Amino acid sequence: MAEAPIVVHRPGPRGGRRVDVRGQDVGLAHHVTDVAEFLRRAGLDIDPVEVAVSPLIEWRGGGPDEWGHDDGG
Repeated sequence: MAEAPIVVHRPGPRGGRRVDVRGQDVGLAHHVTDVAEFLRRAGLDIDPVEVAVSPLIEWRGGGPDEWGHDDGG
């Protein structure tokens, strides 16, 4: 199975998750809205509600409700 074009990595020790789009690191997200903004900047218009369920996104080390440190985003 091919890797998804968007990868949200496991939460870091200080919170937040690195986001890769097509193999490029695009930033550190603390909430699904951050992921949606990174995707918008990369030319992929995905609604924040759809980020959590999009088949284009691979969530590693936890789902879209897990952000590390305090999980508060």
